[in-house]
Amino acid sequence: MARGTAAFVAARWALSSAARSRLLRGFAAPRRPHHQTPGDFGLVAHPLRIPATGGKTLFAWWVPTAPRAALPSAAVLVIHGWGVNAAMMLPAMLPLHAAGMAVLLIDARCHGASDEEDFMSMPRFAEDIASGLDWLHQRPEVDATRLAVLGHSVGAAAALLCAARRCDVAAVVSLSAFAHPAALLRRVLSGRRVPWMPLGWALTRYVQHIIGARLDDIAPLTTLPALNCPVLLVHGMHDEIVPYADALRLQAASGGRAELLPVAAGHDISVAVGSCAGRIVGFLTRTLHV
Repeated sequence: MARGTAAFVAARWALSSAARSRLLRGFAAPRRPHHQTPGDFGLVAHPLRIPATGGKTLFAWWVPTAPRAALPSAAVLVIHGWGVNAAMMLPAMLPLHAAGMAVLLIDARCHGASDEEDFMSMPRFAEDIASGLDWLHQRPEVDATRLAVLGHSVGAAAALLCAARRCDVAAVVSLSAFAHPAALLRRVLSGRRVPWMPLGWALTRYVQHIIGARLDDIAPLTTLPALNCPVLLVHGMHDEIVPYADALRLQAASGGRAELLPVAAGHDISVAVGSCAGRIVGFLTRTLHV
């Protein structure tokens, strides 16, 4: 009976444009300006616009390897999490560049200096990663057989989704990825005192309707086992948003193939990247043959 009531509520929501507007406003990502640039760290970076889905464009920083480095080089696409931007990922990319890898830092749509959209979602993050990878394929100084993606939070989940759909990603570094978006949504709603039945359940159904994808299909628990490339799962043992147990679930789902690196940090693992930079660089230099 309760499930039938929830289904009725979901149907009413789907018919309501006002409900759609409220939902999109409620979950919209805050747009924050860049507070620093690669130049602040002494790096030569080229700001650019990358063509994206639907005629939109993405802002990005292209940080090529040093002038005397061997070419073509391996490259790592770096993608941020929800409500932040590429500048927040600069601490994570510095050791990669120092190790001889070119780096492309992108702002997802609705973030940083990239174009606006009516809404953003994890699948749209994956589309933006794919746009960045397509751009890297066009660079003669990049070895397209040695491309990796490093993402944080929803960016990490999107990196796994994108890599599961393509055959050109040689490695993925996941920082603080959640195991399943429905579980994350349930935790968020609980924090906002929204009861799961019937409202939370109906909201989840409506989110799937809006983004055009079943959460079970795009969940890292589903996409990670489908990957044919090495994966490093880096996760804060004190993560207050995505519990460390999610990382354990993901490693188990991979059949033990994914490497797990626990870090004494919370969700924003970029602030603690110095303590694990050696392991991340070692993983990428090994998998990308740097």
